[in-house]
Amino acid sequence: MVNELLRWSPALLLGLGVNIGLSVLAMGLGTLLGLFVGALSLSPLRAVRAVTRGYVQVFRNAPILVLIYFTTYVFPFEVRLFSWSMSFPDWIKVVIGLALPASANVAEIFRGAIQSIPGAQWEAAQSLAFRRRQIFRMIVLPQCVRRMLPPWMNLYASITMSTALASLVGVHDLVDTATVASNTVARTDFTIAVYFTMLALFFAYCFPISRWTRRLEARHVRH
Repeated sequence: MVNELLRWSPALLLGLGVNIGLSVLAMGLGTLLGLFVGALSLSPLRAVRAVTRGYVQVFRNAPILVLIYFTTYVFPFEVRLFSWSMSFPDWIKVVIGLALPASANVAEIFRGAIQSIPGAQWEAAQSLAFRRRQIFRMIVLPQCVRRMLPPWMNLYASITMSTALASLVGVHDLVDTATVASNTVARTDFTIAVYFTMLALFFAYCFPISRWTRRLEARHVRH
């Protein structure tokens, strides 16, 4: 069993790399979109706030598996433009499916961080002749980044664990590799070992993130 597990170890690590790649891309896209939506949610226009609020509520309360199936079957399998065509692979659809709930959560994190800054800081900076853009860049934004980092890392760990759903739509990730290995070797003891290995790999990647997040939260409470 040990020899079989060692033989499959490179493939399992490669599968974990696919999961990490999906999580990084999904959080990158979700963070950019979330910051944009979060900024719009602070608009003085009621209609803009209502639209962004609806976006956040829809994608924060939708099951991630449903969103992955949604993006998998709503987006085409191939993009055609005149005589030119390009395939639209499943892993990109999974990234979009994970980025949607990530963006809704980042928008809420960003809005909460901005609103947590006391208004007195804006007034004090204005009294010192700072412009509004300078106040945001030099005073508000550094504090927001510090307050956003712990919940953002928690969200990243959650998105990383959700990438295990990618195998359900045909992405060759760690879960799919473990299933292939189990079916190929076809022994109960190896199946148990390979799924324990999969669990250990996810734990080894996500647990340090969780510990670091707790340290940042504790530091934030002290300051």
